[in-house]
This record gives sequence, structure tokens and C-alpha cells, in this order.
Amino acid sequence: MGESTTNGCLICAGPGSGIDCTCITRRVRLLVMALIERGDMDTPAARPATPTAQKPSSPQFEFDPSWPKPLPEGWIGGQLGCVHVDHNDRIWVVNRGDITKEEQETCIRAPAVMIFDRDGKLIGSWGDWELLPTTIHSCAVDKENNVWISANGDGMVQKYTSDGKLLVQIGTKGRFDSEDGTRRTKFLNSGRDTLHMPAGIACDPENGDVYFADGYGNRRVVVFDKNGRYLRQWGRQATPEEMEAGVGGAFAEVVHSVAIGNNGLVYVGDRQGDRVQVFDKMGNFKRNIWIRTGTPALPDKRGTAWWTAFSPDDQQKYLYVMNGRNEQVHILDHASGTILSSFGRPGHQLGSFTHGHSVAVDSRGNIYVAETNWGRRVHRFNLVQ
Repeated sequence: MGESTTNGCLICAGPGSGIDCTCITRRVRLLVMALIERGDMDTPAARPATPTAQKPSSPQFEFDPSWPKPLPEGWIGGQLGCVHVDHNDRIWVVNRGDITKEEQETCIRAPAVMIFDRDGKLIGSWGDWELLPTTIHSCAVDKENNVWISANGDGMVQKYTSDGKLLVQIGTKGRFDSEDGTRRTKFLNSGRDTLHMPAGIACDPENGDVYFADGYGNRRVVVFDKNGRYLRQWGRQATPEEMEAGVGGAFAEVVHSVAIGNNGLVYVGDRQGDRVQVFDKMGNFKRNIWIRTGTPALPDKRGTAWWTAFSPDDQQKYLYVMNGRNEQVHILDHASGTILSSFGRPGHQLGSFTHGHSVAVDSRGNIYVAETNWGRRVHRFNLVQ
């Protein structure tokens, strides 16, 4: 068969082979574009845009420079160990009273216990320094409006009426749960009538039981009934391996805070372990909420998980954690434990923290932070609606 002498385009009869013809290429491109417009081809250009995952929203707060109102003339506070909001929206602040010699020359040491209304007005104050435990750390109000007080410089805790009458005392002032009853020897972690430098407190709203993060000397959570009778305890010293693995009930160093959620679970600040450990009321471990913003390895000497509080809705959608290492309040999704946002920074200006120590929330969702060390202030951050 002879070789064809025709070399024209099969479509347009122009020069070139049917395979390489630029006319065919142009026709194919137009056909593809038409199919894409009709939605008959699954190409990235043809697919509808996939919405990007949105980060869950978190509440916003703004610093309130008007809270609290000025203290009475001449009063000055020392380190403020704790801020606590009771079920009547009264704000309790405990003061260590450790003012300087220079301050003593010109000022009056403010009382150990100060109570404010939501507007920031001082509505009550009291405290016998000789009777109270040494170096007050925390306070918590029970359902009967009595207040428990702990101190991380002592081995005893006390329960008072709201106007300062002593009702119950557990332990003896100056005696610790240790081998020889002093701070100098090994802690026992087992005292039923003595603690060892306790820190945070939580009162069970159902039955009045009181939970102590016992704390700076021991490594436990210890529970008493409302009359001071020992009920139970859990916790021990963690090994470095257990700290990294997040073993429940093993604490790195200071067992610093304790809170009870509406879900009936107990949230314990494992400060140098950089986590909040969650238990049921019998001490059965449930989960970890990690705050790994500190040192790469544990224990973290300053620690991140200092204090916890909840948003005031029934489900307590948000968990707030005071991170004294980074001087920030973290806002977490309660269910997942994810940090959604944070506010605060190290500093002495308004809205900054110097040793932010504890955090509390009122019924409107406003946040309060008290400082120890050289900060010595109590702040309010209003929820922005």
C-alpha cells in the first residue's frame, strides 16, 4: 500500500498530524473547561471549598481598675494567699500580713480575713493573728456560710463563723505531720488529726465535707467531715518517671489546689507536675488535664497548675487555670482540656501579674486573681458579654 501524500488535520484540514494538531489541543481544553463548569469532573478546582476548622470560641475578659474600692485609711495588705467567691457572691481574701518594716512605720497591717461585696466595697474583716495558723494560704466557705482556713506554714486548719468565731480546729499550731512533729524531718503523709503545710481547700456543697490539698509538706488530698472528723485520703510522692507518665494519685511536689465541679469530680492542682489531676470523691483517678507550658522535663520547679475555677454555667463549660509560672490565666474547654486562650503577663502594670496565686469566679462569670510574693494585689477581670 502506497504511502499517503495527504498530511492535513482531521478536524480542520490544516497542516500537521491529527495527534499533534494545536486545533485538537485547543478543542480538548475547551471541552474540559465545559465539563468542569457542569460539575462532571472531580478536580480540586471543581470541588466546592471545604470550610476550615474553626477554633472553638472562648469568653473574653477585660481588666476592671475600679475593683476593689480603697481599703480604710492606713490599711495595707501583705501577701494575699487566696481569693474565694462564696455562694452569696461575697469575695473573701486572706492576707498574710507580712508587711515591711517601712510599711509598719506609716501603715496599719490589714486584717487577716477581708470580705468584699461584688462592687468591691469592704463589708467585713477579722482575724486574731495569734490564734490563726501561720502563713495563711487558703480559705473556702461551706454551705452553712462558715469558712475554713489553711496555712502552708503550719500543720493545723480551722473553721470559723463568717464573723470570725472559731468553731473547729484540726491539729495544733506549730505541729506537723512528720517524724518528730517539726518541719525539719521526713513527712509521714498519714496524719488523721495533723496536716503538713496544707494549701487549697474545697467544701462539698452536698454534705459539708472539706477537702484539703495537703500540700507543701505532705503529698495527699485529705478529707474531713464538717465537724473535723477524718474520713479518707489519697496521694503519694511521684517518681520522675511517674510524673512524665501522668500516673494518677502520684504528685510531683506541692499538692497546691483542690476544687469540686458540678459533675461531682475533684480537681487537684499538681503544681510542679504541670497538670490538674481529676478524681471522684473517693479518690479514684479519672483523667489528667495537662498544662505543659513550663520546663521540658518534670518536675517543673515553679510549676504551671496553681489553681482552678469553673465558669458559672451549670455544665461549667470552661475551666480556668492560674499558671503562676507564666503569670497567665488559661481558659480551657472543660470537656477536652484544650487551652482555648489565655490572658495576663508578668508585670506590675494593671492587668499584669506578679506571682498570681489563686483564681475565683463569681455568678456573673467575672474572674478574680490574688497575688502573693511581691504582687500583693487582688484583681478583677470582667466578662465581656
